[in-house]
Amino acid sequence: MRLSKVTAAGLLILTGVVSAAKADELADVKSRGKLVCGTLGTAEPFSFQDPKTREIVGYDVDMCRKVAESLGVALELKPMAVEARIPELLQGRVDILAANLGWTKERAQQIDYSYSYFVSEQKVLVSADSGIATLEQLSGKRVSALKGSSSEQGVRRVIPTAETVTFQDSSSAFLAVVQGKVDGFCASELILVKLRKQAQASAPMSIVEKSVFVEPWGLGVRKGEAAFKDQVNKVLTELDASGEAGKIFAKWFGPDTVYGMKLDFKIEEIKG
Repeated sequence: MRLSKVTAAGLLILTGVVSAAKADELADVKSRGKLVCGTLGTAEPFSFQDPKTREIVGYDVDMCRKVAESLGVALELKPMAVEARIPELLQGRVDILAANLGWTKERAQQIDYSYSYFVSEQKVLVSADSGIATLEQLSGKRVSALKGSSSEQGVRRVIPTAETVTFQDSSSAFLAVVQGKVDGFCASELILVKLRKQAQASAPMSIVEKSVFVEPWGLGVRKGEAAFKDQVNKVLTELDASGEAGKIFAKWFGPDTVYGMKLDFKIEEIKG
């Protein structure tokens, strides 16, 4: 049976309305009363399980919570694997990603990024007695990284002759170095600093001084969600201006933590 022109036109209008509604993530989150945030849950201190409360906490979690608070809604965390981050967002299973999401040209073609809320130097951890002190010395060697991460991409791009071996979590990728199954582990410097301290007594490690690359991290949102993205950026900007962003950073990375880091980056638009 054929649809009349009037009916067909009506369906087109209805489809347009439904599409527009689906595209209004900001209104949808407010209406639902809940912000679903995709995070890793295994990447201390960004998002990890507190051994006392068993709840997922961390820097990424606090950032997502601030977005939820600005909207007056509850926060729901959804842990996921590194390679599942963008698919979960695109399929609408989460509203936003706060999951160690480094900016890359390829990812930026699939999703939109908020302003940068962290800047990471990606380096390589090696055994102290390996004799490896430069990236060039990793040529032809085996280097571990998290599967689907920008670290994996960075090793393939910067050290193309190295064999990249991927793992699902940082502990496994690090253990591979300790056991001599790989020659180095590429990850964010702060993660490597903690691992090095933890293993110092039993398995001395060193970090190659030169960075493989430096990447800004942003919160990920679906493309076409201008109002939602603007709200997220507004939250980050206000956190920066009020000094609250600095307090959150110090809580997880500052002098009283194992990282002892100083905030040396700005919350600003990521320019590729």
